[in-house]
Amino acid sequence: MRLEGRAGIVTGSGRGIGRAVAELLAKEGASVVVNDPGVGRNGETTEERPADEVVDAIRSAGGKAIANYSSVAEYDSAGRMVRECTDAFGKIDFVVNVAGMLRERMIWNMTEEDFDQVINVHLKGHWNMCHHAIKVMRGQRYGRIVNFSSDAFKGSVGQCNYAAAKAGIIGLTRTIARECGRYGITANAMCPMAATRMTVNDAVIAGWKRRLERGLLTQAQYEARMAMPGPEFVAPMVGYLCTEESGDINGQIFHAERSLIHTYYYGEEARSIYKYDDGGMFTVDELVETVPGSLMAGIPNIAPKETEE
Repeated sequence: MRLEGRAGIVTGSGRGIGRAVAELLAKEGASVVVNDPGVGRNGETTEERPADEVVDAIRSAGGKAIANYSSVAEYDSAGRMVRECTDAFGKIDFVVNVAGMLRERMIWNMTEEDFDQVINVHLKGHWNMCHHAIKVMRGQRYGRIVNFSSDAFKGSVGQCNYAAAKAGIIGLTRTIARECGRYGITANAMCPMAATRMTVNDAVIAGWKRRLERGLLTQAQYEARMAMPGPEFVAPMVGYLCTEESGDINGQIFHAERSLIHTYYYGEEARSIYKYDDGGMFTVDELVETVPGSLMAGIPNIAPKETEE
């Protein structure tokens, strides 16, 4: 077992990917705080306590786990969650941030609350957990952070709040990696593709059909989404990133689905233009003339204007 003697937290682990990750980490020998407040897909309050079910399953299989029902969006609650882990297990070796919610609307229909709630749970929630956990991990000179981003960081129609949060999580993760690597703490981001209540339901499928009809999705992309694999295929890569053996992997972004894991070549220079005369300053006229055939050559508009019929 690769994680024997290790302990940590998996947020949003009452269902879906979080549950698959928590159960795999426990199977690998880790003691796990299973965090899930039991809210609905859109963040609405429910009476459900899925964390209890996951803890029961882990314990029945011979593993160690305790349940936590706090919201990652609340700074003090995140701190208490970290203390609960150290009190129960004597340490905190990893934090896997999976907790999330959705409020899907086009930007012109989105309310301020829709935007703030999603940012608070995803981006601020990740920061809350990392902030408190790293205070302990620095003293241990060891830690593993796995933050869940999404391919939505590239832009996702009807999800500007979610896409912004997920892009922010990548920036947060890469910054943590640079700040904390010298203390033996790694931070990496996961962009999964898996069928969960967050990603596949009747409304989501209807949206995919509309995008297919409008040419915003290819037939192949639509069929791939309809055949989306389960969350169990994502968990092994997360487990690996929590091991001691992954210590030289830091600040990276991974995509994982059924039979595919890939990295992103993120934030690096792609094309350049230079000007050496006139003090090196381009004029607008020069850019109008130069950019289409250089920086943007062969790169299409991702959403061209519709022609009027």
